[in-house]
Amino acid sequence: MPIYEYTCNDCQVDFEVLLRGDEQPECPTCGSVRLAKQFSVPAAHVAGVSQLPVCATPMPSGGCGLLQCGAGRCGME
Repeated sequence: MPIYEYTCNDCQVDFEVLLRGDEQPECPTCGSVRLAKQFSVPAAHVAGVSQLPVCATPMPSGGCGLLQCGAGRCGME
């Protein structure tokens, strides 16, 4: 069952909705059916360690402390 993202054209609220079959979405705030479908970024769960370096709080040495950053230099810099 897909989850879609919409913006309400009447009250400008952004929301997500799970649609089943031929259900028609409506704004959870005002009930309007005048909606603009938004582009979503797909997400997938990956088991194990993340392959993308996400730098946390910088370490005193200048790196973020992740293995990908090597000896004190963050790959994100």
